[in-house]
Amino acid sequence: MLYVDRPAWPWRGRLWSHLISDVSPAELHAFAEALGVSRRAFDRDHYDIPAERFAMAVWLGAEVVPSRDLVALLRRSGLRRPKHLTRPAR
Repeated sequence: MLYVDRPAWPWRGRLWSHLISDVSPAELHAFAEALGVSRRAFDRDHYDIPAERFAMAVWLGAEVVPSRDLVALLRRSGLRRPKHLTRPAR
């Protein structure tokens, strides 16, 4: 299943949402591609999507959930990738 939070995160003069999958990274990447979101928008375990793409994400089947639920969904699925585990070793 794919999930998206409402656009509420400001950056570079725009509002952004987070898009996740609780199934697999492959599902997430395929959905983002269908949505027209660049792979550069992928950050460890989610995509940052601009507010303009929110309605299309929902139309394509992403379920809208509160932001606080996204991390819980990722943890439950085993797909959470915290920053401290993705930094390169020094």
